[in-house]
Amino acid sequence: MPRSSPAASSFADYLRRTARAAAGIAVAVCTIAAQAAAQDTHDHAQSAAPATSAWQWSADASLFFGFNYQHRKFTDFSAWESQNWMMGSGARRVGAGTFTTSAMLSLEPWTIKAIGSPQAFQTGETYRGAPLIDYQHPHDLIMGLGASYRAPWRRLTWYLAGGIVGSPAFGPVAFMHRASAADNPQAPLSHHHLDSSHITPGVLTAGATAGAWTLEGSWFRGREPDENRTDLDLSGLDSYSIRLGWARGAWSAQASGAALTMPEAVTPYDAKKLSASLSYGDPARRLAWTAAFGQKREIHGNLEAYLLEGRMQLRPRDAIYVRAESVAKDILDAGYHPPGIFHRHRQSQVGALTIGYVRDFWMVNETRLGIGGDVTGYAVPANLRDAYGTPVSFHVFLRYRPGHAGRTVTHVH
Repeated sequence: MPRSSPAASSFADYLRRTARAAAGIAVAVCTIAAQAAAQDTHDHAQSAAPATSAWQWSADASLFFGFNYQHRKFTDFSAWESQNWMMGSGARRVGAGTFTTSAMLSLEPWTIKAIGSPQAFQTGETYRGAPLIDYQHPHDLIMGLGASYRAPWRRLTWYLAGGIVGSPAFGPVAFMHRASAADNPQAPLSHHHLDSSHITPGVLTAGATAGAWTLEGSWFRGREPDENRTDLDLSGLDSYSIRLGWARGAWSAQASGAALTMPEAVTPYDAKKLSASLSYGDPARRLAWTAAFGQKREIHGNLEAYLLEGRMQLRPRDAIYVRAESVAKDILDAGYHPPGIFHRHRQSQVGALTIGYVRDFWMVNETRLGIGGDVTGYAVPANLRDAYGTPVSFHVFLRYRPGHAGRTVTHVH
């Protein structure tokens, strides 16, 4: 088996050290924030409800259309495709609190091939009974459909949320809503370690906020959605999660865990997930970044992922974005595992570095239509080098965002 080059090994080691340091910073910031939160006299309950009982409506959207080219040793593959989502929500005062309802849709079942968007080393979910490898699956037509109620009580703000399709209390904000990834059309390789539960059919969540801190828990369906992207995969709620979050000014952090009942169709075993993240979003929207750690604890072994991504607005029309990852994949042993058949999976620690640029050539108020592109290089582990060689990925795309997009918004979906 050929050994990886010293440069590739150094690059992978650098990614791991950087991401582990970022995760350590997140823990340190949360510890410091615990002391500061005790002195925080701001009462979130004062702003829990709008001033009137009239409905207040809002909408958001994001659309990419472009060419995706993936170069690998055994064969190149490419696609013309569109990543997209549209969301609407309404809120009104009910009693002392706020009732909110929201829906989120995507046309990806028709704008991305059924097998998914080409992406070297990406894994997660299945297609025609086989695990997806080197593809990111299209999102469901119904990405979110639910409601929530938030109300103050003494020094706390309580809330309850339910979704026919929703997002349980686990992980950071999903990648397509993170300000640090707003211009990047590609899902992180760490998606299924960090935030793949953002489309979950059947979710109930309860939580409370005190000062800068929020504690919430969810009861939800643990199985990943199936490959039919236009139906609702409803069944019993069988999984649990808990998340502790902190937010102050431009900073936010979270630590979370989840116990999942048979999440993968090809691996009929229960699993657990752990996650921690730290994010910064400049109120002027010039700079945003996220550092995150995720771990999948499966019967075949623990798979860890580290992510560091950011976006910077260089000038009113020009922005750059970067993403660095080090992700443990079990590509060599992917496949169906009948109950009772156990073997330890071989892991492949893949490194990836993406650098991209977007130029907005049409702007009306804050509505933006831009053209962009990116390139991704990989640190390939020795046990995958024969198959992948030295792959490189490219995207060239048009990107549309409505005027209010780009704000740091916590979506309810």
